[in-house]
Amino acid sequence: MKQRKIPLRKCVACQQMMPKKELIRVVKTPTDEIMIDLSGKKAGRGAYLCGKLSCFKLAKKSRALDRALKATVSPAIYDALEQDFIKVEDEFIAGKETMVDDE
Repeated sequence: MKQRKIPLRKCVACQQMMPKKELIRVVKTPTDEIMIDLSGKKAGRGAYLCGKLSCFKLAKKSRALDRALKATVSPAIYDALEQDFIKVEDEFIAGKETMVDDE
């Protein structure tokens, strides 16, 4: 049986290529709402970040999400995303460990 190709994406902060399932997607929906998309399937333009808070802070400092999403992201939205990112980080890491156990 042929082995499946694993889709790779680049973290917008640290520029490291990783499997798509190991990254957190930030999406700008068609209604111009910016949110975290754990499913990776919401409609809109997406940007990927490592599951580390340090990468999010680097993206905030360098305004990498502005470039990746092709839209100006206000500081208030960055702050809201940071709070969401902290909540999601533990859930994301737990989900990643479960995936490794299943394989």
